[in-house]
Amino acid sequence: MEQNLDVEVGIHDPSTAVVTIRGELDVDTATLLHHHLANQALHGRRHLVLDLSAVGFMDSSGLNVLIRATRETRATGGDLHLAAPTPPVAKLFDLTGLSLTTAVHPDVAAALTAVKGAGTPS
Repeated sequence: MEQNLDVEVGIHDPSTAVVTIRGELDVDTATLLHHHLANQALHGRRHLVLDLSAVGFMDSSGLNVLIRATRETRATGGDLHLAAPTPPVAKLFDLTGLSLTTAVHPDVAAALTAVKGAGTPS
């Protein structure tokens, strides 16, 4: 089955990565995203900002990757920040309660400001 997901990683600073995700985050693509996020952790990036502005669909597999990434980043003293979710994805976060446990920001700039406010060097 064709994977309809594109993931790009940009390094903001030594401990922070901005991960831009485009496409559908579902059972067929969740493992790909998990591998990208795990790779960032291996390189010492404790803070992850996920740009979700181009994610049109997400299912429970995608949610599970985000929940796991939240746990893993917090275990290293960092955090996961979700930026610019599309309306269907934002609604999913609200319905499942993810927006209560994981920071959701209107855009990447706001997420990076929150990371910096948490004591991350710029």
